[in-house]
Amino acid sequence: MFRRKPLMFAGLLAAASLAPVALSGPVTGAAGNASSKAHPANCAEIMCAEVADPASVFGNNYYVGHDEPSTIFYSNRPGAGNNVTYNMVLPTDPSASNPATPGKSYTFELNPTFWFGMALCDTQSYPEQVSTCPADSDSNILDPAISPKHVGTAFVELQFYSPGWIPWPVWQVANGATTCDATKWCAAMNIFSLLQNPVTGQLQNGTCLGQIGSPEFVNFAFVTKNGVATGPANPVQATTSATYTPDPAKDLFMSSGDLIGVNMHDTANGLKVVLDDKTSHQSGSMTASPANGFAQIQFDPTGTSCNVIPYAFHPMYSTSSEQTRVVWAAHSYNVGFSNEIGHFEFCQGPNAIPASQFGLDNTGAPISCPAGNTEGRGASAEPTDGDDNFCFPGSEALAVHINGCTDTNGGNDGASYTQVWPDGNTAMHPTSVLFSSPTTGGRQYDRFAFEADLPRIEIPPVGPCNRTTGAGCTLIPPTDDGNPAEFYPFFSTTLAHSGAAKHGGSDCFFQFGNHIPGSTNDFGQNAEYGTLLQSTYIGPGGSTITRYNNFRQILNNSCPA
Repeated sequence: MFRRKPLMFAGLLAAASLAPVALSGPVTGAAGNASSKAHPANCAEIMCAEVADPASVFGNNYYVGHDEPSTIFYSNRPGAGNNVTYNMVLPTDPSASNPATPGKSYTFELNPTFWFGMALCDTQSYPEQVSTCPADSDSNILDPAISPKHVGTAFVELQFYSPGWIPWPVWQVANGATTCDATKWCAAMNIFSLLQNPVTGQLQNGTCLGQIGSPEFVNFAFVTKNGVATGPANPVQATTSATYTPDPAKDLFMSSGDLIGVNMHDTANGLKVVLDDKTSHQSGSMTASPANGFAQIQFDPTGTSCNVIPYAFHPMYSTSSEQTRVVWAAHSYNVGFSNEIGHFEFCQGPNAIPASQFGLDNTGAPISCPAGNTEGRGASAEPTDGDDNFCFPGSEALAVHINGCTDTNGGNDGASYTQVWPDGNTAMHPTSVLFSSPTTGGRQYDRFAFEADLPRIEIPPVGPCNRTTGAGCTLIPPTDDGNPAEFYPFFSTTLAHSGAAKHGGSDCFFQFGNHIPGSTNDFGQNAEYGTLLQSTYIGPGGSTITRYNNFRQILNNSCPA
């Protein structure tokens, strides 16, 4: 038996405030108006793309992402890596009344976001070995086992945020608190880059890290109705009031149950995402362009500045295959869909959670579930432990008034690991997100893979997984008492959705949760994630490192759009 020790957090770095700077060339952060400057979005504390080796980036003070069961799509057709179209249906939640009823759940409790992803060029990002990256080209494919000279890589996540709980802009420091509205959904383009040279072991200089939060950082912009960002996307110039605060007059808000067309394609100005709400007949977009404040941060490990380079982020690859990887990420994906799970934990008991805009106390430390309370609820309630951090009182919620903590659930015993996932009981549980297989140029992707980064999150002290040998790595993650988690959600497919048929949607959808009535294939449930996948990464001096970071199974596409 093993016990999980409390997770360690990187110190919340004080942000140097920045005056607005015209994005006409490289700029350096300078002192400015402190009242509008955003808190640095520290990837040691928020939902970022999971890196393959977080200890080398964040030391022992990290969590970085958490649990990301995914569906990855493969096609050797040109355009499959840079012009992708999906249909999706947004989940619907139960009534907001009596949210603490045992067994009742909401989308934000199960997964604070789900997203569509794609690999992008970033010549200032890991591995810092070459200065060019031809866009939309499979010439960028390079196995680290052959050479460390891979082009610099970023990863985009088009994230969707469910309604009802703690509103933005708390996202900058509190993973999981990501509501835009009491009843409406919103979405945002998140582009993650990593300022690390794995060959030399160098990270970005400390002055710059004080402004951007951590070596892994994000360019962020809500999807807006006119495609114009409401504030600078890059973390040096972003402001809380503009970049991170949703604006219903400008941002695209969507309703639960709406059928959404999703397109991600390259343009001369950068990757463009377009959301077409086929139910409300509204649309929105965002382009990863300098005009919208997207930018690189110059990799300068020995300097004392934080230089912003206006940049159009373009897709890295032409196709999507097992070889079109982001070489610093734990997952093996390029084009795919993922659920971010394993964060929310209930905080029940007589002792109130202190009110705070960002889930931080007056010293800057994350607010914990107070002593004397319990995590979980009902028969699974137990004393609080070290991962019950970034906690919010239900009184601060927009609609669903329930106490909760949003740290990574290192004990794998929170809401995500219980049987409250979509299962057809819509009075108690949400419906699943539905998403189609993508198409490119109207043509199908011929294969897909189910992948779960469970080995990455099961390492000591959380679990016994040895990522070098694969020993102790399991498809059902262990809880903090050493037993398997109560439940682990899985993907299935369905043909039945009247809303999709009404709007001309696709015939087959993937869904995610428990046993959902009407499923046409559950792919063996948890066995769908397959077997251990060994991946190769760049090591010190250009050496090769192999790790088991995922379980993966590749299948022929049995769910065509």
